[in-house]
Amino acid sequence: VMTVSISKLRANDEGFDQTLEKLIAWDMVSDTAVEETVSGILRQVKAEGDRALVELTNRFDRRQAESIDQLTVSAEQLQEALASIDSESRQALETAATRIRDYHNHQTQESWQYQEADGTTLGQQITALDRVGIYVPGGKASYPSSVLMNCIPARVAGVNEVIMMVPAPDGELSLMVLAAAAIAGVDQVFTIGGAQAVAALAYGTESVPKVDKIVGPGNIYVATAKRMVFGSVGLDMVAGPSEILVVCDGQTDPDWIAMDLFSQAEHDEDAQSIFISWDANYIEAVHNSMSKLLPEMERKEIIRQSLERRGALIEVANEQ
Repeated sequence: VMTVSISKLRANDEGFDQTLEKLIAWDMVSDTAVEETVSGILRQVKAEGDRALVELTNRFDRRQAESIDQLTVSAEQLQEALASIDSESRQALETAATRIRDYHNHQTQESWQYQEADGTTLGQQITALDRVGIYVPGGKASYPSSVLMNCIPARVAGVNEVIMMVPAPDGELSLMVLAAAAIAGVDQVFTIGGAQAVAALAYGTESVPKVDKIVGPGNIYVATAKRMVFGSVGLDMVAGPSEILVVCDGQTDPDWIAMDLFSQAEHDEDAQSIFISWDANYIEAVHNSMSKLLPEMERKEIIRQSLERRGALIEVANEQ
């Protein structure tokens, strides 16, 4: 057991509002140094294309690529990755893909029009974007879920082409991420990350096609780059650190709640996981589950720091 140190708050206590505000305050505005670095990278990629991508990837991800070809993952490699993962993992990816597809099928919009009395025709025309770029984090951890959740909605919407960017620091690349790309139907994969990946998608290079929209989470450099290229290209959002809020009535296995909180806390030390319940005993049970399960987690040190810095278990008066 590794006792989890996490803030415990009660909504009725004096000063709760100020404590909570301080806990959730997060200034997503990049500092000047980050902005200057990102601005320089965007200019370099715009001016030098593939050459800049190779140079920047070698510098930031400690690679020794001589050309963009060495930063490209072929369709054959994606299929090989899919064939090489164990059947249980493949089944999990396939099941997740099916559920994501079913969900987004419910979101599809249709074109419509009507005619007014004077003969004027009004309506809404729904068309899919031609090409979308998805950014998949590949630094401190790998997230096949990001591949599925970003590519499949694009496919359901009818997007023609999906380009994926995933960094491979020191040449390490997750087979699960590549397998997920094969399942989701990604068209092209480049092992490029950071602001340079965003720049390549926004402006296009000799090898990376310019996209209509960039989606997917990333670190402060990725978020800053997305904010700076908006206008040249569409965005999903400028996301900050990962966060999750879980509200529970105490009828769920506390281990499940603990794992839900861990799933965000493991992203990085700035991630935020907050749990709310009106059952004080259940909050205690969840805390115990967290302490019991933490030693088993692969990224336990990051989870521990994240929960200690920005996590909270909050007891409220009632379910209202």
